[in-house]
Amino acid sequence: MPRPATDPAKAAQIKALRQQAGRWLKAAREAAGMTQAELAEKVGLRYYTFVSQVESGLGRLPIETQAAWATALGLDPGEFARTLLRYYEPELFRLLFETDSAQGRATA
Repeated sequence: MPRPATDPAKAAQIKALRQQAGRWLKAAREAAGMTQAELAEKVGLRYYTFVSQVESGLGRLPIETQAAWATALGLDPGEFARTLLRYYEPELFRLLFETDSAQGRATA
């Protein structure tokens, strides 16, 4: 089955959110006092270019690597994953973590 065409507005939103995530990751790396190469080594990457791609918003961290990145940056893995989820999957984040108003409607 062919994939539906990507909505240009949605694509722009995804790009902007990935760039915001990249800026957040870069700030976390810099706060930890590491270069891209040092972070890449700590998380077991062969090349630092993946760190560069993620920080520029061209890529995203796979879920299975997020705990290693959090640990390398000295951050709580749960908070790290929640922050990335807010950028990478905003609707899922809303469903999981912004349920107070939704629960109030469901029980009313």
